[in-house]
Amino acid sequence: MLTWMAVTPFAAWAAVRIAGLERGSLPTQIMTATPYAAAGSLVPLLIAALGRRRAATAVALLATTALGFAVLPRALGTAEATAEATAGRPFRIMTINMLFGRADAGTIVRLVREFGPDVLSTQELTPGAVAGLDAAGLKELMPHRVLHAEWSAAGSGIYSRHELRELPDTMPDVGHKMPTAAVSLPGGEPVEVVAVHPYPPLGPNVVNWNEALAALPSATPGRVRILAGDFNASLDHAPLRELLSRGYKDAADQVGAGLIPTWPANKKIPPIITIDHVLVDQRAGVRAVDVRTVPRTDHRAVLAELILP
Repeated sequence: MLTWMAVTPFAAWAAVRIAGLERGSLPTQIMTATPYAAAGSLVPLLIAALGRRRAATAVALLATTALGFAVLPRALGTAEATAEATAGRPFRIMTINMLFGRADAGTIVRLVREFGPDVLSTQELTPGAVAGLDAAGLKELMPHRVLHAEWSAAGSGIYSRHELRELPDTMPDVGHKMPTAAVSLPGGEPVEVVAVHPYPPLGPNVVNWNEALAALPSATPGRVRILAGDFNASLDHAPLRELLSRGYKDAADQVGAGLIPTWPANKKIPPIITIDHVLVDQRAGVRAVDVRTVPRTDHRAVLAELILP
């Protein structure tokens, strides 16, 4: 009985994760811990094997295998990412949640100078943060912008080195502000960028969270589209996997950086979950992804180096 008590929770977790059965706020939040559950599932497997409980060992092995297949590819990357990153237009993008505009503007601008992104996607962008970033030098580095700043968590904005054209009807009024813009890149067609920031799936907001992820536009043959921001979701959430199935791939997952946690940063505990992402068109290549800590915000910045078709 004790062996089955150890095995059953991990078997149930694996079944929920693989089938995408999480429902409601609490199960949705718990699902972000799947990488830790995958590692922890080795313990009941060992208990069952040492106890020579054949049925329990078989179930535990299935659970560990299923969770391993769900999690390990994020740390291994894909061969396709390397092959696709050899030819095309280079494009760099950075995303950062500024925590009610409190993130250190100087650090953000220093990362922009160091990394040289073509586009910066910002969430929880306040009017004060806009002024702080410009004072730190962002206005000279990225003079083109589509900003929906708010004195709350609702604000978002897209900064660019290149000319922008806002696409106002891309996203319905669901979740926080999620502006969309077409970036005029040299040497080819514009690329479309969406600054993503749905509500977190807390309490009744889980309904809105599902609606926002479902409302994000699918990839289309006519234009390369990139979704970058704080998704409040990990790759262990069924709605995010459904979004990926509509023509996207996670940049960090492609290059073996998919398990680097992005939240919560600058706390007594280290970051534990990965909810900030850059999703790219399946036709794009991914050269590298880096994650950097920015003072005074609870999210880490994600920087992706891409190759666009």
